[in-house]
Amino acid sequence: MKRAASGKALRPRRSEFLVFGAPLITEAEIREVEDTLRSGWLGTGPKTKRFESDFAAYTGARHAIALNSCTAGLHLALDAAGIGPGDEVITTPMTFCATANVITHVGATPVFADVDPRTMNLDPDAVAKAITPRTKALIPVHFAGRPCDMEALLDLAAKHRLIVIEDAAHATEARYHGLKVGSIGDMTAFSFYATKNVVTGEGGMLTTHSDHWAERIRIRSLHGLSKDAWKRYSSDGFQPYDTLYPGYKYNMMDLQASLGIHQLARVQENLARREAIWRRYDEAFEGRFILPAPAEPETVHARHLYTLLLEPETLGMGQLEFLEALRAENIGAGVHFVALHLHHYYRQRLGTKRGDFPNAEWISDRTVSLPLSPKLSDEDVEDVIAAVLRISER
Repeated sequence: MKRAASGKALRPRRSEFLVFGAPLITEAEIREVEDTLRSGWLGTGPKTKRFESDFAAYTGARHAIALNSCTAGLHLALDAAGIGPGDEVITTPMTFCATANVITHVGATPVFADVDPRTMNLDPDAVAKAITPRTKALIPVHFAGRPCDMEALLDLAAKHRLIVIEDAAHATEARYHGLKVGSIGDMTAFSFYATKNVVTGEGGMLTTHSDHWAERIRIRSLHGLSKDAWKRYSSDGFQPYDTLYPGYKYNMMDLQASLGIHQLARVQENLARREAIWRRYDEAFEGRFILPAPAEPETVHARHLYTLLLEPETLGMGQLEFLEALRAENIGAGVHFVALHLHHYYRQRLGTKRGDFPNAEWISDRTVSLPLSPKLSDEDVEDVIAAVLRISER
């Protein structure tokens, strides 16, 4: 147990651990899952199709293909676009490893470009400097739910004939200049992992306006089987199918879609709760930490991650010490992210090192993500605030 300056032991702020990113699951989801279990159709089926239709309507995309992860979506997008050995794909080092991993999966080379220290998103000027004759695609990541500068990135893509595949794992609710994320780039991948704003446990969605790419992706997402192969065991009787491509096992199940249907229906209500928590955090931490920058004009921030930036010299402790102190207060937190160019695999493969992308490193060394979920009660939020302030004053 920690001790105050007086030597008196300090009790943790909470008696029970507050899990970081715990989702809000309601009776509607539970009933839908129960209905799916009773139906006997657990795999890809009618509820997956309904979720796809709902998501396409929500984003304004012509097509939405439900998958088992955002990673699958990014991989399929590169695969369908013909990205492969000898090609380069530019992305950010401030992202989860999956964003770069899928580039290596298709045999291409990930090329990192530094981020804007304010937005934490790709800096278009850095992207421009990273483009070579081998560059074939860009993967901008809408970090924490903040839309990237898509106008500048799309201009670069048009100039150099590049495909734009958006990583919107954090950005289901995001909008940019009147357009929903999911209807802007060539293809967009979303995540419905357990900590995301729309939750199916594991799951993802890929959106596109292109009939050509949508057909390729749908076929390749289920072993490369011919269209609507999932219906081969339906009440219509056995449906003959063919293998058109050596595809992948990336399809979503109706069990997952049962959650997604209701999660998506409440997405705006949940965003309003996230925004209220965000404002309370801003109010409490103003002047004590570097706060997330305000959303840019003509955009909607999805409010997926609330990331404080520590100032170790002033605070008297580093990132890992701060996280351990929060854990001792029974508050869960995270780091988003350790800059990818500092990870062992990419250091070995690409020869990257500390100093290559100073803005990403500066953020990576200081960032701490606090709990942010519509499941949080007002008491939970005040516990987080009290614990953070206690640590900063210790």
